[in-house]
Formats: sequence, C-alpha cells, structure tokens
Amino acid sequence: MIPQETHLQIGSLLFDGLDQIDLTGPFEVLSRIPNATYRVYAKTAEPVRDVKGLRLTPDATLAEAPQLDVLHVPGGFGQEALMDNEEILAWIAQQAAGARSIFSVCTGALLLGAAGLLRRRRATTHWASFHLLPLFGAVPINERVVVDGRWIFAAGVTAGIDGALCLAAELRGDDVARAIQLYMQYAPEPPFDSGTPERAPGPILDQAKRAVAGITAQREATARRVAAKLGIATSNR
Repeated sequence: MIPQETHLQIGSLLFDGLDQIDLTGPFEVLSRIPNATYRVYAKTAEPVRDVKGLRLTPDATLAEAPQLDVLHVPGGFGQEALMDNEEILAWIAQQAAGARSIFSVCTGALLLGAAGLLRRRRATTHWASFHLLPLFGAVPINERVVVDGRWIFAAGVTAGIDGALCLAAELRGDDVARAIQLYMQYAPEPPFDSGTPERAPGPILDQAKRAVAGITAQREATARRVAAKLGIATSNR
C-alpha cells in the first residue's frame, strides 16, 4: 500500500476501436482513488470511437503524459492495429518501466506482449485470445484477475472492474477499495451463468467462437510475427 499523502498519477491509453468498458469500467474505480489524478492519453488529441461507435475524447496526448504511477492498457478489436505501432509500444514500455503498477484489461495484454513486457509473467486476457499469451513468453493463468508483482491482468471486458478494485486495494488499502465498490453498488447478480467458456452452453460457446474467428486468426498471425521480431521462440500449437 502506498501512503495516502503520496499523490498518484494514473493514466489510461485510449485508441480507436477499443472496447469502451475496458476503459470505462476501470475508470469508475480508478477515478475515485484518493489523492490521485486520473487522465486518458492518446496518440493525438482527436476523439476516437470504440468498437461499437461510442465517441471518446482523450485528456492529452502521449507526449504530454508525465511519468505515470499507474499505467492502464485496455483492449478491444482496435488493439490489433497497434501491434506494430512503434510510437505507442515505445510509450507503453517507457511508462511501464517507471510505473508502480501496470494494469491491462482484455487484449490490452497483447499490447504489453508486443512491447516485449510479458516474458515469464503470469498473465490472463480475454478467453478468445488466451491461447496467444505463450507466444509472448507469458505464463497463462485462467483466472479473472491475475496479479504478478506490480503487474495486474484482468481477463475479458467486465473483468476490468474486478482488476481495478484489486489495484485500488494495492494502492490505498482494502477499505478504500471496499468503499469504492459500495459507491458503485458493484454486487453482480447476472441473470445467466454463461460468462466463461467453461460455463456457457455448448451451442452458445460455438456461436461466440465463430463470431470472433476472423479477428482471432488475425491476432494469432500477428502474435507469431511480433514474437519472431522480439526473438521469442514459438511452437506450432
């Protein structure tokens, strides 16, 4: 836990085609951490749209960001377009080097992988991309939230809220995280028990896999190419 009198700089990466809840779910938590400044950073100051068209506007550009205490990297379909973006990957690596905590949600973990930051790290990501983690040298852990030292990885989409609460507890203590959870009235009681591949009915899972088959294949091809560029040996699994 970091002393309350220590001011924290918390920043999230914003990019076109992200899944907005990968950003806005953690925002609900991180923006309420006491004695902290939370801002959203993007390559330019122009608004972007999430994967479903929601318009989002950054607070500042990457170049304007201070050294962050907490770096938050969301995911979404737009992550794929950034896997070769040297400016953004270098920014992620630079910020991660000096941050107290690095927090990825969903396929934000793949961006950390492309930046060369996943070697020998315990990590998770969205179920459709989970099998790609070893290509970046990571140790895949099939859990909703995985903590590896100062690194916190949340699985797909809504898991970002859970990961952010874990992060809030790491930064300011359990009681602060509990108070934020209460304010949010975060007490999930989903009407269906189909939120993981293990629990979803077979036909539903098959349909979901077909729906993301194209982007999943593209991500695998990119992951193998990036891994080769980084000098990470991959198998044909």
